[in-house]
Amino acid sequence: MAEHEHGSMNADAQEKTFDGFVTFVTRAAMVIIGILIFMAIFAR
Repeated sequence: MAEHEHGSMNADAQEKTFDGFVTFVTRAAMVIIGILIFMAIFAR
């Protein structure tokens, strides 16, 4: 079995993916809230 040293893993790709996910969710939430406010103001 291969030797593994704790804490030696390169997590750059995972961090980049997580940052992209957080950015996407934040922007999507802002768009949804904007749509809801628009609907609340202009709904008849």
